[in-house]
Amino acid sequence: MIDFGLGDELELIRATASDFAADHLRPSIRDHEKAREVAQKVQQAFGEIGFASLEWTEDLGGSGLGAIARCLVLEELAAADPGAALALDPFGPALYPLLEMTDGKSAKELGLPLLDTPGSRAVLVWNGGGRRSKLERNGQTLSGSVPWVPADRVDLLVVLDEEGAVCVSQGIELQPVRGSGLRAAGASELTVSNAPIVARFDDRRTAAHVLARARLYVAAMLVGIARESAEFSREYALERVAFGKPIAHHQALAFLIVDMATAVDTARLLVWDAAFRIDSGEEADEACATAFIEAIEQSMFVTPNGVQILGGHGFMQDYPVEKFMREARTLGLLFGGVDNAREDAGNELIQCEGPVALSVEAHS
Repeated sequence: MIDFGLGDELELIRATASDFAADHLRPSIRDHEKAREVAQKVQQAFGEIGFASLEWTEDLGGSGLGAIARCLVLEELAAADPGAALALDPFGPALYPLLEMTDGKSAKELGLPLLDTPGSRAVLVWNGGGRRSKLERNGQTLSGSVPWVPADRVDLLVVLDEEGAVCVSQGIELQPVRGSGLRAAGASELTVSNAPIVARFDDRRTAAHVLARARLYVAAMLVGIARESAEFSREYALERVAFGKPIAHHQALAFLIVDMATAVDTARLLVWDAAFRIDSGEEADEACATAFIEAIEQSMFVTPNGVQILGGHGFMQDYPVEKFMREARTLGLLFGGVDNAREDAGNELIQCEGPVALSVEAHS
């Protein structure tokens, strides 16, 4: 028999994240969007719980609970407000390249100070994917610009491409822009000019692993957004009456609601599978890319339909479904988007299947 249970420790982590989201994030989603930041008391509560250091190893003062725990927390927080979830996490996906630099020394020297400073942010920028580079390394400095990052404050910038990653902490300039999604995290055009590189690694395989982890981070958030959109629109459909009965009881809409719930569960299982592979020490780059693709595609199915179920109300800020749709579209553009992830997943499969095919031919 297959057991899909998480176990007591992980269930407690998920329940704690759910309670935090209900108490601190959901009641203030519009306030946080308007302020472009999360209230200080919420930041303090987040820090006290210890969510920021879930994946830090114990020798660095973290919990060492791994990828599954992180994905559970991200789903719960993103179900309330993904922009706030990003703003609260001092590292976000930038943690993964930091852990790879000089055997974690950079994480300790550059990352730990962010934990002690409320509101500090490290931001990871993907500078690859076959596009013309906007950020260029010039020896030991970095220059260039990025038209949008989900932050109004960047204490540490980590730039990742196919060859490796670099960190800069000085020479960072931000110009606020309006932004569409993730407004609670902020939105800025970022420029660096001859910023000194303070840490780096140069290894294609490690860069691929880091990109995979970053994609899984986003995929877990997309699952939370899609889940909340599906549940909110379902509850609305059960209360909204048309032609003498709740609209959820009309066959076409009932089928759509079921399809939306199925889409969420499908994406979640792939996210959990990728996280389990990481925690087990298995190769997980293809699994992370696949989870990322599925989470994007299913969120693009669920969130627009969540708006449609509410009809005209769906486009009004009185209801959160328009926010879910904006957030999902914005997250789906990060780290190369679905097209680059599909290409990477295909390349990983080809590399894995090549030796198997050759061995079968040899035996025949």
